[in-house]
Amino acid sequence: MNDPPQASSTSAAPGTSRYRPLEDYALLGDGQSAALADRDGAIDWLCWPRFDSPAVFARLLGGTEESGHWTVHPAQGTHWTVSRGYLADTLVLVTTFETVTGRATLTDFLHTDGSRSPRAMYRIIECTSGEMAMRSDLQLRFDFGQLRPWIEAQGEAFSVRCGVHRVRLSCEGQIAHEIDDACVRSHFVLRQGERNALRLTHALEAEVSSAAPLPAWPDADVALDQTVAYWRGWISGVDMRSCPWAQSVRRSLLTLKALIYRPSGAMVAACTSSLPEVPGGSANWDYRYSWLRDGCFAMGAFLNAGLRDEAQRWLHWMFDAVGTSPDGVQTLYRVDGERQIPEWELGALEGYRYSQPVRVGNAASTQRQVDVIGEVLYGLSLARRAGLDVSARQRAVERQLADELTRCWHWRDSGMWESRGELRHYTWSKVMAWKGLRCALDAAQCDTRNGSIPPDPDEQKRHARLTKLCATIHGEVCREAWDAGLGSFVSFYGARDIDASLLLLPLVGFLPPDDGRMVGTVERIVAELDDGGLIRRWRRGAENQAGQDEGAFIACSCWLVDCLRLMGREAEARERLESVLRVANDVGLLAEEFDVGRACLSGNFPQALSHLGLITAALGLCGGVLDPGGG
Repeated sequence: MNDPPQASSTSAAPGTSRYRPLEDYALLGDGQSAALADRDGAIDWLCWPRFDSPAVFARLLGGTEESGHWTVHPAQGTHWTVSRGYLADTLVLVTTFETVTGRATLTDFLHTDGSRSPRAMYRIIECTSGEMAMRSDLQLRFDFGQLRPWIEAQGEAFSVRCGVHRVRLSCEGQIAHEIDDACVRSHFVLRQGERNALRLTHALEAEVSSAAPLPAWPDADVALDQTVAYWRGWISGVDMRSCPWAQSVRRSLLTLKALIYRPSGAMVAACTSSLPEVPGGSANWDYRYSWLRDGCFAMGAFLNAGLRDEAQRWLHWMFDAVGTSPDGVQTLYRVDGERQIPEWELGALEGYRYSQPVRVGNAASTQRQVDVIGEVLYGLSLARRAGLDVSARQRAVERQLADELTRCWHWRDSGMWESRGELRHYTWSKVMAWKGLRCALDAAQCDTRNGSIPPDPDEQKRHARLTKLCATIHGEVCREAWDAGLGSFVSFYGARDIDASLLLLPLVGFLPPDDGRMVGTVERIVAELDDGGLIRRWRRGAENQAGQDEGAFIACSCWLVDCLRLMGREAEARERLESVLRVANDVGLLAEEFDVGRACLSGNFPQALSHLGLITAALGLCGGVLDPGGG
């Protein structure tokens, strides 16, 4: 099925390290949740039934089999070489094992046909040469590895029960099974041309007991065909013929699509929790939720790629989540729009590479981040310019959001980077307050022209008031956040340090890219934050870094590409983009950060913001992005 080039490595069972490098993982997704599969056939992370549900496989954070995993690979003690890759334009992963006795392929996927189908993971094993002895170890551990389930053999299948979860393992082919210590172990030998298939299905008790029966799970071949058709059908609408980075952009778009919760249209920041920004550090956050900021950036990326449905669905989800209470806008929400995301620490898991604490939930949901309302208004501006449907009720909420911004723009906040320390006047927050009000002004003018808002003296007064406030904010930022002695803008009022969020100023039209102040800021960022061709969020030891020496931030590296392009420095921009592409793993996935010193990915994985940045940077160099300064 048009397999892409595959990378190879040599392995022995079991893996030689307690924790695999993040580079070893590939993403499986179905629009409801996601799994991470390593290069040796282990599923070490899966949350069911949703992205933000407790994990049923959590070895990624627990380090031991008891944390939950599902491993399929050659029999114990066998040495093998591995090659792997996605089937072209899909999230179907094909891993090839080769031993002295033969060769076999393992095809892994979460079934999806575009409907809200029952949840199912398929693992198809086929011997393509010689003979191969294989084994499967299924160790479901619910609630992040804390709960062992009941397992019961039912003919050739196994029923797994734990709380409200109803899981079933079934097979196609001749496989010997045994239940051993709440683990289903399977052994089988395949000869050339023979194949077996394993299917793991999940339902909640309420779904099983509902009067409406669950749809039947298809056989493996049918499920594979449906899943391949779904992914290829979706990406086929993206025309990348003029883009030299087409393969990377398409893979990034597929990754973003896999991070969208199909029932609502919300996009999670990543499918993982608590993968550390710094190995052994405490900056370990739960990213399995939907940030409004990321969603607005995603809307731009999807519109630039011609994927209007994803942008429209996110817009509707955002309005549903925000409701008609602009004073209660949160930074992030659950995928169903729920607001309550309490944060707590999970002591039962030791953390990836012993990085404590492991967190569930995210306290940033209660932070004050002034820029978020501005980003929502900016996202609405992009939607209007693209001709998306914005209803009269939604336009009314848009006006309420702008009015709320006039009330809170001058507040100190936690900033884009969600500082858990002192509240400050962050430069980016003020800039996005300005941008949001500019977008609201443009929207009001548009509504007046098309008759949505009748001519009214009060409307004229509102327009004059917002115009004056925009000028006030712009002047304050240029006065309070500019340091003439340093020749750059700074992170927050009164600071001397910079941070990479300042790269976004010309991207939202705050100043022209060739303005001397922006040129100076970009040059200082390159001089102080460059790390092996990538860009860090802040300088080592900076006041807002909280003492943790994290790696280069991949999204920031992409923002620099955009800045250089707008400045007319296209050759430099291309070189910087190539630096980003080089740190993707063998199947094209990016984490939040890249640790240049350790030469490894770090942070939650795969990271939506990193892939968003790559898409926008690449399409920008191909001449295919909306004018960033437009309102």
